[in-house]
Formats: sequence, C-alpha cells, structure tokens
Amino acid sequence: MKRKITLTLLVVALHFLAFGQQKATGLIDLASNMKAQLVLDSGTSTVVLTLSGPNDRWFALQFGSFTGGMQAGSDLVYWNNVTLVDAKHNGVGVTPSVDASNDWTLISNTNNTPSTGLRTLVYSRPFNTGDSNDFVFNFNDTTVDFAWARSNSTSFTLAYHEVANRGVFLNTAFSTLNAQDFSLNQVKIYPNPSNGVITFELPVVIEALAIYSLTGKLVKEYENLAAQTVTINTDNLETGVYFVELRNEGESMWKKVIID
Repeated sequence: MKRKITLTLLVVALHFLAFGQQKATGLIDLASNMKAQLVLDSGTSTVVLTLSGPNDRWFALQFGSFTGGMQAGSDLVYWNNVTLVDAKHNGVGVTPSVDASNDWTLISNTNNTPSTGLRTLVYSRPFNTGDSNDFVFNFNDTTVDFAWARSNSTSFTLAYHEVANRGVFLNTAFSTLNAQDFSLNQVKIYPNPSNGVITFELPVVIEALAIYSLTGKLVKEYENLAAQTVTINTDNLETGVYFVELRNEGESMWKKVIID
C-alpha cells in the first residue's frame, strides 16, 4: 500500500500543538552523571523538564527560587525507579513530603546509556498547577535556581547523602530560543511521500530515535546510534499519527509523522 507521510515540526513535547515563544536553561551539567534542563513555552504555559541521572539509585532536583539546597517549602522531584515523584522539601534532615497529586506528565523515560547506567527522563507540567506546594513558573523570569542530590549507593529509598552527592546552582539563566537554536531542527527527512522507509539526515550526531503513538505509547526505539544519517522502516506501523523524538547529548527535538 502506498503511504503518504507528512512531517511537521513538533518542538520539545508531544502535546505542544500551539506554538509560542520558548526559553530554556540549556542542558546543565549538575554532576558527572546528572544533567537538567527546563524549557518554558509561552504559548502553552507549560514547562518541560529533562533530567538525567544514575539508573541504579534515586536522584532528585530542587528548582524554583531559593538560597540553598533542601530549603523548607521548596519544590522538588525525585526518581524512585517507578516514576518522577512530585514533592516538597521540609528542611535539612527531614524527609520531603509527597504532593497529594503528581502534576508532572511523562513524555519519555529512557535508559539511554546502559553501559554507564544513565537514565534520561522528560516530563512536563503547567506553569501554575494550582497546588500550593508547586513552584509557579513565570515566562518573564530570567533565572531559576537548581539544587540536586543522588543516593550514595544503589538504593531508591531517600536517605542521607554525602557532600559529593549534592550541589546547588543558583541564578541559572534562561535564554530565548528560536528554530536556529536547535541543531536537530536542521534535520532532513526523506522521501516524502514515503514508501515505508524514512531517512533522517542531520548536521550533528544523533544518539537515539524513538517513535510514539498519538497516545504517547512507545512503539519503536533506536538507541546508541552515534550516526548523522538514520534510516527506519515503517511497514509495521498502522495508519495514523506518530511522534518521532530525536536525541543527542545536548538536546531533543520532536517531529510529527502521519501515515495513511
């Protein structure tokens, strides 16, 4: 069957169908195996968090406006080997309180470097969730504060962590983005219409490619690619809309794919 594939830009998240101006912190190196990035979208009043950390233990990120890590009342999230937990700090030495509702929506969860056990999470939520425990993002903000922590050992139970396993990044700057800021945005995709084979050609190395259904279900994933040209076969995909995520070490980009 002849398939016609139309591709249009979907920046950062699956549900970003209304486009607005965006600003981002860039991918911040928190530690040797921890990175974080926040992207704010004015059109959807939505923030997208990308957080990478060790795959074999809990890791956490505090964000908002504060003067130090584990500051009482500060918003945070942590990975518990099942989900990204939405929580609030109660001060140094006190276990954080888990919010009554988790306002973060999963976009992708990838163990993208099995050899080193690095997991990358991408989640989104509204600027203002209506929950008093959650930090309220403002697109006019020029900076945001980060604090991070991870377990000393292989464990997903929150506990004391040594100085080497925590840190604070105050006044992390936001930069306004445009299409030229994404090297992945310069991808060439062909042929179009397609006969079932699609080639992605980029000016930079692509680390991973994932295909999601319209409901967000992962249907195909290609990891450890380390290539600038990737060809995939879509013969076993049913007619419908799919989202393709392109990832490298420093950024991610989404493309919408319609197969009919």
